[in-house]
Amino acid sequence: MKIESIETFVRGPIAVVRVRTDDGAEGIGQTAPYEAALTARVLHTMVAPCFLGRDPWDLEVLVDDCLRRHYKFPGSFLHRALSGVDTALWDILGRSTGQPVSKLLGGHARDSVPVYASSMRRDISPEQEAERLLGHIRESGFGAVKIRVGEAMGRDVDAAPGRTEHIIRHLRQELGEEIHISADANGGFTAARAVRVGRMLEEYGYFHFEEPCPFPELEQTARVTAALDIPVSGGEQDFSLSQFQRMITGHVVDIVQPDIGYLGGVSRARKVAVLAEAAGIPCTPHCANSSLLQVFTLHLAAAMPACHHYQEWSIEDTPWTRGIYGPLPEVVGGRVPAPSGPGWGVELEPGFIAAAERQVSRLGS
Repeated sequence: MKIESIETFVRGPIAVVRVRTDDGAEGIGQTAPYEAALTARVLHTMVAPCFLGRDPWDLEVLVDDCLRRHYKFPGSFLHRALSGVDTALWDILGRSTGQPVSKLLGGHARDSVPVYASSMRRDISPEQEAERLLGHIRESGFGAVKIRVGEAMGRDVDAAPGRTEHIIRHLRQELGEEIHISADANGGFTAARAVRVGRMLEEYGYFHFEEPCPFPELEQTARVTAALDIPVSGGEQDFSLSQFQRMITGHVVDIVQPDIGYLGGVSRARKVAVLAEAAGIPCTPHCANSSLLQVFTLHLAAAMPACHHYQEWSIEDTPWTRGIYGPLPEVVGGRVPAPSGPGWGVELEPGFIAAAERQVSRLGS
């Protein structure tokens, strides 16, 4: 079995990848969303040549070789592109064996994955946020939710005056004591302000505090983690395994959050989950939309022992993720069943392929 072609299908901010082998096997994957056309260009010029003509069963070796070959370009776009090929090859391996990818990752650590309703919005009042989250709790049985506080990379500037303090109090009052609530600052606070916000989260019994300080500033986040009892999480933006090791061994965070698309694929994300397991801390992969990355993350969370907390499940209706694949996973009673179909267990929608801009790299061309 040799990799014969690597295709990309770009529609808006999404780039889906299809890999085919010389014996007729094929698999689908996806790069990280946003700047999809540029990511696809990086994929065809820098990533595809590392994989064409090679054996898919050497997947993790090929991933490592690709990153070593491009050691002068250790940036985000290389890893975003790599994730598309990596995830497509995992699909090939699963389909070839008739097993879900989650089984290939080590087997099911759980029969279903508990998920939290994740809000992506700051342009919403605390009252509106509480109302719509209560609707999702009633409809899908979520036992946990996550809200946004501060402003992304905001340097202590709130999305609206007083919104952070208001929404923290209001959500607990409206949702009651039984629902686990977490808060995500997206790097919006200095360490001093983050500690003050974190103490308020503790006062109202919140579950965890995500990315309180800008993600590159590990020392600031470590100060916050040391000062608070509420678990602090982070890692979604990072694409270096060495950085994750520093975060874990340096006690920078209490919960680690790799993103499959940003990190370079499932092969590397599962290594972070193993590091977390060895350190005795939870792993809650970041997944901020309902594209194919939600499916990949579900497989990872079903398989890895460290992924035992509620996992992220976006509640936003994003038009650009509609009509890509099916069947769509569903939340029932606050949980999603562990995958059972071969590979990722999904297929691309013909309408998506027809509407997307296609590019292909072939062996020998």
